[in-house]
Order: sequence, then C-alpha cells, then structure tokens
Amino acid sequence: MRMILNETSYFGAGCRKELANEMARRGYKKAFVVTDKDLVKFGVAKLVTDELDGAKICYTTFDDIKANPTIKNVLDGLKQFKDFAPDVIIAIGGGSVIDTAKAIGIIATNPDFADVKSLEGVADTKNKCFPIIAFATTSGTAAEVTINYVITDEDAGRKLVCVDPNDIPIIAFNDADMMMSMPKGLTAATGMDALTHAIEGYITKGAHALSDLLCWNSIKMIAENLENAVKCGNDATAREGMAMGSYVAGMAFSNVGLGIVHSMAHPLGARFDIAHGVANALLLPYVMEYNMQSAKAKYADIARAMGVDVKGLSADEAAVSAINAVKTLSEKIGIPKRLRDIGIKEEDLEMLAKDAIIDPCTGGNPAPVTVEDILAIYKKAF
Repeated sequence: MRMILNETSYFGAGCRKELANEMARRGYKKAFVVTDKDLVKFGVAKLVTDELDGAKICYTTFDDIKANPTIKNVLDGLKQFKDFAPDVIIAIGGGSVIDTAKAIGIIATNPDFADVKSLEGVADTKNKCFPIIAFATTSGTAAEVTINYVITDEDAGRKLVCVDPNDIPIIAFNDADMMMSMPKGLTAATGMDALTHAIEGYITKGAHALSDLLCWNSIKMIAENLENAVKCGNDATAREGMAMGSYVAGMAFSNVGLGIVHSMAHPLGARFDIAHGVANALLLPYVMEYNMQSAKAKYADIARAMGVDVKGLSADEAAVSAINAVKTLSEKIGIPKRLRDIGIKEEDLEMLAKDAIIDPCTGGNPAPVTVEDILAIYKKAF
C-alpha cells in the first residue's frame, strides 16, 4: 500500500492568507500564476494575487486555458513560464488549471517529455515537478491533492491520462471564500465529479482499509452538503463540507485508482468537449448498475453514507437503494439524464466505446469489462 499526499494543506475560509508566510518560509520571490480567464474576470484569482501584492512578491499570469486543457495550452504556458523564470508556480482554479500547471511543472524539470504526449500513462520522469502551490476553486477534481492530470490531444481527439508521483503540488489550499461565486451548474457538475471519485475509489480493485475510510466519509460529506451548495451558493457550511469531501476523495482515488465511469467520461470530453463533471455525473448511475453484482456489499455502505436506512433490506435491495440515492441527488441538482440531452448522437457511441476500453482507468473497474459491455452502457445512457 502506498499513499502520496501534499507536504502541506490548508483548509477553511480565509486560509489563503497563509500564502505569504509559506512563500517566505520557502524563499519564493517570483511566482508564475496559472489560472483561467473567467477566474480573472470574476475576481477569484485576485483573492490570491492580492496576497502576493501585499507581500510585494513579483508575479506574472498565464490564463489561456480551455475547460478541457490541450497540449497547446501546456506548450503556450511553458513558453511564458520559461521567459519569466519564476521560482514557484501558483495554480488558481479547478482541474483544468491545476492539470495544466502540473504538465508545465513536470516538463520544466523533465524536458525530455516536452512533446506532452509522452507523459501519458505512468511516465518515467526522474525529477520532482517544479514546485506548485495549488488553490482549488471548485469542489470536484481534487487535482490539488492527486498525482493525476489529464491533457487533451486535440489532433487525436483523445485525452492523455497522466499518472506521476512527481507532479503533486507541495501545498494545497482549500479556501471556501474562493468557491462562493461558483455558478449552480458548475457547483453541481464538480460536486458530482467528487462523488464519482469517492464511489469509484471505494469499489475499485485497488481499494484498501485506509482508502475505504476516506471514500466512505467523502460520500457522506458530499451527500450532506452538495444540494445546499448548489441551491444556496453562499452557504459557508455547505461550501466547507464540499471542499473537504472533494479533497478527501482525492486523497483516496489518487492512490487506489478509479473505474469505467472515468474511462467513459474521458472520450466525451476529448471528442465533444463535454465538461468532465457533467460526463461523470450522467454516467455514474448507469455504471453503478453494471458493477452492482461485483461490489454489492459496498453498495449498502454507500447507501448508508448517503442517508438511506437499509435495515431490513436484502443485499440486492440495499444496493439498488444506493443507485437510486445517486439518481435522486443528480435530479435535485439538475444533472442531465441522457447522452442525447448533451448533444451526443447514437452513431458516436461505438467510437466512444473503443476509446473508453483503452483508457487507463478501465483496469481499476471492479467488474470485468469488454468494449461490447461499455457500448451497452453507453446505449443505455443514450
């Protein structure tokens, strides 16, 4: 069993104010800020750069990043990074931003991988990533605590899933103040992404006692807080609960793996630019149905974590209640139910299935799966 986590993590509203102290303690004086244009536009990135200004720390900002970040985004950021010559990267955003920062940071210290494509899978990088301080602005990907990142190869129409112990940020900040302005749709999608991480991490082949403890509690925190976070965006308790639930799920799945929800969601993002959280959320109940017989005992635990009373229910009934609890939560927060609702055509499904079967996440699925099985799930979700 191996667990890789951040050196330092901060939690709670206002914790970003510890940034200047951490910068001083580590001797960082020049920061390369990676974020996106919306976070700049709506003043979220400013919550962090104000701390840099107050400490008179020199910085420049790179914000040209798509929702599904591309190789071009990485290479453009890498050029600006080299021109500026900083001593630390500060990533402010969700998974797209932090994933881009990881790719930049890895290539900065491992230039043999400058094509980006060679980072796919478990790349044999030799050197630790350029130091990254990550500020999460969504409660979903947990990229601030994971050893994973995903970059889209637009030419090939596929996502490069990269797993590298060298890429983990040295410091993670989960400051609920920075999550208050998330719109409802993004809160819902990223929250269901976090729930998918927790559920897949709980039932994956690599799960163990410690990851089970983390995942079960993550499921519970998300079930208790997601609806309120969506409907009452400035609910500090709900935002704090979602921030912690997402981070805890990331602690687990980063070390034990995922399953075919992610395998099937990745090509939806790569081929059709579907938001990752929406793709995961839509597919989760269909994949849970497929995996039910292989993970039945744990499904009852998932139901309990989501507030379902399973006393007196058979194993099958308890498992079904877990799937229904996920469906109910998705409906309450406005997640689409069908692939056709997000613009996917039936003739696309075979191509998607072929992409999904070779995705690195497929190997962690608790039930054996073939390309025909995945196609059948896509068709059911269509």
